[in-house]
Amino acid sequence: MSTPGAQILKQFEAADAAASPGLAGTLRAYFALTKPRLLPMVLLTALPTMLMTAGGWPSASVMFIAIFGTALAAAAANTLNCFAEREADALMARTATRPLPTGRLTPPQALYFGIALSAVSILLLWTGTNVLAAGIALAGILFYLFVYTIWLKPRTPYSTVIGGAAGAIAPLIADAAVDGRIGPAGVLLFLIVFFWQPPHFWAIALYRKDEYARAGFPMLPIVIGEDATRRRMLLYTLFLVPVTLAPVVMGLLGAVYLATALVMGALFIGAAVRLLRLRTAGAARSMFKVSLLYLLLLFIGMLTDLTLTI
Repeated sequence: MSTPGAQILKQFEAADAAASPGLAGTLRAYFALTKPRLLPMVLLTALPTMLMTAGGWPSASVMFIAIFGTALAAAAANTLNCFAEREADALMARTATRPLPTGRLTPPQALYFGIALSAVSILLLWTGTNVLAAGIALAGILFYLFVYTIWLKPRTPYSTVIGGAAGAIAPLIADAAVDGRIGPAGVLLFLIVFFWQPPHFWAIALYRKDEYARAGFPMLPIVIGEDATRRRMLLYTLFLVPVTLAPVVMGLLGAVYLATALVMGALFIGAAVRLLRLRTAGAARSMFKVSLLYLLLLFIGMLTDLTLTI
């Protein structure tokens, strides 16, 4: 017996079978598989890591290969995630328009594309930087696909916490690419992104709870309730702020970043408190938007501080 997701997927495919998207449409569909809106985070987290590790600007070739290779690895992981979750995506409004649920691409096309991106990213990092950077990228792809997407996400509400390791891996790749090892800069920026992710994604889970339930994902608001989720989000934001200050304590960043981290930390905590007080979908959406702004300005603060001091 086919699942509801499979039935909806077939309906989408049948509806689009007669329409040929053309080369441009096909290329756009492949690009959409990579979830391009998520890729700028690679640049945001990788570049300041390399500046801190190198003590200045690394060589242009290392910088380009590290960022491009990491972006390709992230694109590969996202593509393989779309392949693995195609039936669940068909059941959720936020994902139903992706290339596989709509039939613009077939599952084999997505799978082969994801494998090709993986191979190119690993080869590029291996030959252009070093084996450690390539190995971390490969581990990130495999962890995101098999541990997070296939194993954890359908089974536990804490998949967002554990799986956050894959989403935070770009600083580790960038750090290794500079000098062949993982140092304080890579670890600290990894931890910042790692602890930022749960309140960010739980905000989505709060106002998309019914969709996740329909798709069969046991997200935290479904399992422990919305109020308990909101309390955990506040705890994570309270814990995150001291983590963001660690690079200053260790002498990696200075006053400009410190001011940015304190102001944005207060804003993020304020959004979590507001969410706990109002208990509305609108407050959850606001928390989600603030989380994006928080990470963006935090890393812009890092780059500004580093640019002024190196």
